[in-house]
Amino acid sequence: MLLRTRFPGNNKRWPTGLWRAGYFGRESIQRLYATSTPRITKREDNKGSLQINWEPQTNTQSRFDYIWLRDHCLCTSCVHPKTKQRMLNTFDIPTNIKPLRADNRQDGLVVVWPHEHESVYPWEWLKRHSYDPPIVQSSQPQQVLWNAQISNSPPTVSYEDIMKPGEQGDRTLLHWLSTIHTYGFSFISGVPPTPSATETLVRRIAFIRETHYGAFWEFTSDLGKGDTAYTNLGLDVHTDNTYFTDPSGLQLFHLLDHSSDSNSLGSLGDQTTLGGQTILVDGFHAASLLRSNHPSSYHLLSNLRIPSHASGDFSSSGYIFRTEHPTAGYPVLTHNPSTDQLVQVRWNNYDRAPIGPTFLDANSALSNAELIPKFYSALSHFHTILSSDESRYVVQLKPGTAVVLDNHRVLHGRTAFTGRRRMCGAYVGADEWRARLAGLRFTFGDEPGLV
Repeated sequence: MLLRTRFPGNNKRWPTGLWRAGYFGRESIQRLYATSTPRITKREDNKGSLQINWEPQTNTQSRFDYIWLRDHCLCTSCVHPKTKQRMLNTFDIPTNIKPLRADNRQDGLVVVWPHEHESVYPWEWLKRHSYDPPIVQSSQPQQVLWNAQISNSPPTVSYEDIMKPGEQGDRTLLHWLSTIHTYGFSFISGVPPTPSATETLVRRIAFIRETHYGAFWEFTSDLGKGDTAYTNLGLDVHTDNTYFTDPSGLQLFHLLDHSSDSNSLGSLGDQTTLGGQTILVDGFHAASLLRSNHPSSYHLLSNLRIPSHASGDFSSSGYIFRTEHPTAGYPVLTHNPSTDQLVQVRWNNYDRAPIGPTFLDANSALSNAELIPKFYSALSHFHTILSSDESRYVVQLKPGTAVVLDNHRVLHGRTAFTGRRRMCGAYVGADEWRARLAGLRFTFGDEPGLV
């Protein structure tokens, strides 16, 4: 049976196991679809702007400043046709510029500027970039939140299909990356259990992000690096690189083998008794429960700056990774400042550094003495959700099936294990995998434009 949750201010009921993530955005976000050709309704030369009416039936309008329109001319004299970079010198535009003419056309707004410079702005392009008011028309698939019930039908793609040449393989790659965007993770079946095949799979997405762990890494529980992951201890769920300004975007794991005899690899034996199960938790789902059940804790973890560090390899590498300043850090929950949508969960109790004086929210009326108990209470609330059986998807990885995670959303961990367990994998930057997804969407007509 699926649990049910009623969203605040919304009469709809959604399954707790799988539901749409629109709750994380402001309720005021508009989705508007043109039903007829837009038209200019007003020129206000004294205010330096004009208004576009998108839907006569509802009188939905956007206002555009003349200087903004001139600065965003799309002609090949103002934007390089190959590089798509602006060639117009913004600072040559008079701040009080006014068009000679502005006309409606079926394909867009036509503006003629002084010196007879003509600009054409496609209607869909203008609507996508409307700022007064903002009109959100996201072409991205909506995100789906999940709990332990995702085990009934986990998202999975085929290695063979991803690696096919030409358009067929690229369409599968688009499906794969879209799946990661939707669910925050995906399994890949049929991967040859070798480091070389796994590395080829990662590079199918984008170039690998190299860190102090290396580029493509292969490891066992030999403490080859100063990190608990290089032991056979259990790991509670966490995200990686919390001590980086920009934590890695994707992380791909592939279990190559796990044997009971530390001197001989290749014999899997009974993995159930060997341990090492992988634990996955949807951080966005956990945050939604925290927000509903403990709103003050959600607020604290969205604002308090928690410092992190990675110092275990200092003796061999000389590196000390830590957030900008020893006492600075980042919130556990990060939101888009324009929409208030949750965009990142950053939580790793292993790498959490001592809390210092800059921990305090500058806008808080509370002192540190008052805040510390509330902080630990908020962490306890979040940990309880992350640790619940309802939140945790526990799976035994096997050679031939890799898993890729959105490190800004899905937390991962493992149970303790015995024997020798050999893993390989790599990181991909957040900007890189999202750019690859956007490029594929544009190639196959799902992305509205390059800019």
